[in-house]
Amino acid sequence: MEEKIKARVMDSRKINRSLARMTTEIIERNRDLNNLVVVGIRTRGIYIGKRISKLIKDLEKVNTPVGVLDITLYRDDFSELEAQHMVKKTEIKFSVTDKDVLLIDDVLFTGRTIRAAMDSLFDLGRPRSIQLLVLIDRGHRELPIRADYVGKFLPTSKREMVQVRLKEVDEEDEVLITEPAGIE
Repeated sequence: MEEKIKARVMDSRKINRSLARMTTEIIERNRDLNNLVVVGIRTRGIYIGKRISKLIKDLEKVNTPVGVLDITLYRDDFSELEAQHMVKKTEIKFSVTDKDVLLIDDVLFTGRTIRAAMDSLFDLGRPRSIQLLVLIDRGHRELPIRADYVGKFLPTSKREMVQVRLKEVDEEDEVLITEPAGIE
């Protein structure tokens, strides 16, 4: 389906500024950064997580491990997606038990991805806490889930889509609001 760009809401500078602000909030909230681990949800949550981990190291000289979480099998719509999605590997080389887990995704929408991610995390151990960081919160929650750290609140209509593009995947950093072509 062809899409048209309605708005470019963040560029590289704004994304970097948001990540720096959220990193400062994380540092202020987590007194024991040595107990903090970062878990990025595939795909763009991984790269946001790596950037946050690097910022923590630059600011506080603490190495924060980063893991990769694939939630495909935990989705409540998995049967609908089976033919479209291939299950990828969860790569978490540290224990989440008794850790403060910083769970990271690019866009928070209905909350269903985050619910699936938490189910997946609890299968790996029992974290002391789970904090949620998202670059964009677009509203329209279907589950009672709220992010602890938000780069930008971006109210949208349900027909609009939010696309987070990152250098590591898309060769540039930007956030777009798009909608199917032909809709006025």
